[in-house]
Amino acid sequence: MKRLVQIVIFAFLSVSAFAQGDVTFKVSAPSSVEAGGKFRVQFTVNTQNVSNFNAPDFKGFEVIYGPATSSQSSFQMINGHTSQSSSIIYTYVLLSSAPGTYTIGSASVVVDGTTVKSRPVQVRVLPSGSGRSSGGGSAYGGGSSANGSRNGGGASSSAPASSQNVSGKDLFMTATASRTSVHEQEAILLTYKIYTLVDLTQMDGKLPTLDGFQIQEIPLPRTKEFSLEQYNGKNYRTVVWSQYLLFPQKSGKLTIPSITYEGVVITRNRTLDPIEAFFNGQSGYAEVKKKITTPALTINVSPLPNKPADFSGAVGSFSVSSSISTQEVDANEAVTLKISVKGSGNMKLISTPDVQFPKDFETYDAKVNDNFQLTRSGLSGTKEFEYLFVPRHVGTYEIPAAKFVYFDTDSRSYKTLTTQAYTLKVNKGKGGAGQNVSNYSGQQQDVQQLNQDIRFIKQGDVQLHQQGDDFFGTWKYWAAYLLPFVLFILLMVLGRKRMKANANVALSRGKKANKVALRRMKAAKKLLDAHDTGKFYDEVLRALWGYVGDKFNMSQESLNKENIEQSLASRNVPEEQVQQFMKVLNDCEFARYAPGDVNENMENVYNSAIDAISKMEDNL
Repeated sequence: MKRLVQIVIFAFLSVSAFAQGDVTFKVSAPSSVEAGGKFRVQFTVNTQNVSNFNAPDFKGFEVIYGPATSSQSSFQMINGHTSQSSSIIYTYVLLSSAPGTYTIGSASVVVDGTTVKSRPVQVRVLPSGSGRSSGGGSAYGGGSSANGSRNGGGASSSAPASSQNVSGKDLFMTATASRTSVHEQEAILLTYKIYTLVDLTQMDGKLPTLDGFQIQEIPLPRTKEFSLEQYNGKNYRTVVWSQYLLFPQKSGKLTIPSITYEGVVITRNRTLDPIEAFFNGQSGYAEVKKKITTPALTINVSPLPNKPADFSGAVGSFSVSSSISTQEVDANEAVTLKISVKGSGNMKLISTPDVQFPKDFETYDAKVNDNFQLTRSGLSGTKEFEYLFVPRHVGTYEIPAAKFVYFDTDSRSYKTLTTQAYTLKVNKGKGGAGQNVSNYSGQQQDVQQLNQDIRFIKQGDVQLHQQGDDFFGTWKYWAAYLLPFVLFILLMVLGRKRMKANANVALSRGKKANKVALRRMKAAKKLLDAHDTGKFYDEVLRALWGYVGDKFNMSQESLNKENIEQSLASRNVPEEQVQQFMKVLNDCEFARYAPGDVNENMENVYNSAIDAISKMEDNL
């Protein structure tokens, strides 16, 4: 037992060490703070086996608290896989002093005898402004309702509040474009940024459809992290709300119109007595809706200069490479040529490079593989074109280099890139396939086939027929005509017979009565096995009543025990079977509410119903 415990502990520690991975030592601090404001700096190491923590030199700041040490541990098991994580956090609270940019140096800690250091971080101290913002970042969940509460109570919308309480200097948005003068298809980064001195809790609005632009939105975190920034002498809390990548599709002056957003702001209700609000359970805050309008932008789009005839449509910065699956192949075997375009720009609009294959190659449309990502400078990555072709004849062939012409946004000029040229040797394939019909020595020649037409395509054994051995006029020819006609007549006769049978509703119901009853008894059997008493007896009763109604074409209103007895007697059903059928009906109705052995009662009722329906069907 002791040995088993040791093995388990060892396995647990091994899994924990594996899950922990490399040791990291991270630092967290705001990028900007206000002069005279307090802020927090945290150093986190992802293990608890540490010693000799050395704090950095907080030059330019006053340490008013710290270091405070805290630890965290977690253990989880998912689908039999266990993982454990632990960390130690060293926290300082600093007081900023004079404006400027200061560097907090590296802290160090010893982990398993090895010294690990954090990276240095820069903190910008802004002059003290007249705004109401505070240092540090705060999170805002985009698209959510007002988060948090004030003094234990939620924001009250019943108190009088007006958007006039929030001025355009307290809350506004800016719209900036990375370029305002571009060429067609050149990427533009459009950024919408929020500046606020108030407690903004919600924003609604989106970019409309822009005429003349292809638009792609850059994904941003849903949780917005505010940072401090000085604007016109005030320290605002700012966050990038949305960013879009625009590709102008035509030249001229294109306008990005202004957008109106609706924000929700929490403001103090100054008309409410705080003492009265406290005793009445009311909140001293109110929600205010504020319209925020962004400025419009004008983009000057210049047309691309004289486009070369072989222009690929690419605008940006690119490189080209190519590869071939083999340079020696048998005739009638497939070969793959790949051309890869790598870079950044309007990669979606790049056309397929034109490869001049030899004329007697069988070629297919190029397969395009996109492997690029949306970045702030455009679409970056690779676009691969895969050409599949089949050489049909023996010989040595030259696959010339392909050209890729694009407009370079850095040099504002067209550049031509070429791929590598390849020499392909085609050997004679199996089964006599392939003929030496061309000889390439730098220049391509037309394929020549003298007195053979295209018979070289046929391979393997060929079956020949004597002259005059035709299909026309033979018995097989006439049978191919007569057989569909005979089948048509047969289907017509059978169809009319079925239509007549279906037209007689009473006869149709009578024929299907037994089938419908047995299907319901089959459903009752499932309810019996599931011990569902109420539904079981309902299903058995529906089977018995439905069988008689369908068999004798009786309406739902005329179905009662007296009419059933009379109908059975009029059709010369033996008296004992009539009494048996009526007894099953009575027993089933009584058993629904009978106490005692429920399972045994259900089993007896089921067997009696099956027996009564079977005997009745045999007699009728």
